[in-house]
Amino acid sequence: MSLSILNLEEQQHKDEIVSLTEQVLDAKGIECDSKIAKISEEQLREILEQVRKLRKKREKIEEDKNESQRQEEQEISVR
Repeated sequence: MSLSILNLEEQQHKDEIVSLTEQVLDAKGIECDSKIAKISEEQLREILEQVRKLRKKREKIEEDKNESQRQEEQEISVR
């Protein structure tokens, strides 16, 4: 994936981006091999948009999980 279409934060976490991209490609039935080089930039941008949505969803789940743990710890410490 071209780093030029990734923002700075995504470039710093490119392993995660690659993993999520593979998941999106798999869901679309596109094999992640030399054929990916033939995908247009527009298609790459669409795939990247889906990757960003997945990543945001994962981060939200992780934030919610952490918040729940903090609330549980506060409840325990209050008792």
